[in-house]
Amino acid sequence: MQKEFPEAEVYEIKKIELNSPIIFAGFVGAGLVGPVAINHIITELEMTEIAVMRSKYLPPSTVFMRGRLRHPFRFYANKEGTVCAIICEITLRMEGLYTLVSSILDWAAQKGSKEIVILDGVASTEHDDKAYCAAEEDLVRTMAEKNISMIPQGFITGIPGGILNECLVREIQGLTLLAKANSAISDPAAAATLIEALNRFYHMKIDTSELQKEKDRINTEFSELSQKYMEHREETVGMYM
Repeated sequence: MQKEFPEAEVYEIKKIELNSPIIFAGFVGAGLVGPVAINHIITELEMTEIAVMRSKYLPPSTVFMRGRLRHPFRFYANKEGTVCAIICEITLRMEGLYTLVSSILDWAAQKGSKEIVILDGVASTEHDDKAYCAAEEDLVRTMAEKNISMIPQGFITGIPGGILNECLVREIQGLTLLAKANSAISDPAAAATLIEALNRFYHMKIDTSELQKEKDRINTEFSELSQKYMEHREETVGMYM
C-alpha cells in the first residue's frame, strides 16, 4: 500500500554526522537575498546536500538550474558537520507553514543544533550596504559591536516569522540578519552584505567577490523566481521595518 504523502518530513538522502551545527536558512523574499546568499555559502563552503523537505504543503514545483533538476527545498552540511544550510527556492503558501516550521526545528533539535540564522531582504528602493538584525536582547548588543544594527521595530511574516516565533519557546536560539534590497529583481549586493556580516560575527572567511562579479548571471538564473515572488509577495513572506 502506497504511503500517504507526509504533512512535513525532512527526508535525509545522505547520512553525515552533524556536530551541533549552526544553521543558516534562506527563503524567498525581497531581492531573493536569502536564496542567493545561502546558495553562495553552499558553494564557497563546498557543502553536500543531505536532505530535502517533503510535504503536501509544498506547491508541486521543481527547479531547473543550468539544465539540472533539483529539489526546491534542500538541506546541506559542510564536511565537518558544524554548519548546515537550508535553502528554499519556491514561494510558499501560508497554509501549512507551522507544520513546515515544526518539521525544520524538530530536525534541528535531533541534530543538536543550538542556533538558526535566517538571512533575508527588506524591500527598499536601494541597498545601503548595511546589515540589520533582530534577535533576543543580549545577542543584539553583541552584534552591534560587529557593526550589525538593531532593527528598532517592525514585523516578520511567513516561514521566517514562524521559525523565529517557535525558537522563542524551544531550546534553540533564533535570529535574523536583514539587508535592504530591490524587491523586483535578485540583489546579489544585499546578499554579499549579509555574508560579510556573518564573516564578522561568526569569524568565517566566505569570499563574496563572485557575487559582485556574477551579478548578471545571478539575475538571469533567478529571474523566474523573482517574478514568482512579485506575484505572490502579498500572501507569502515579508519583513518590514
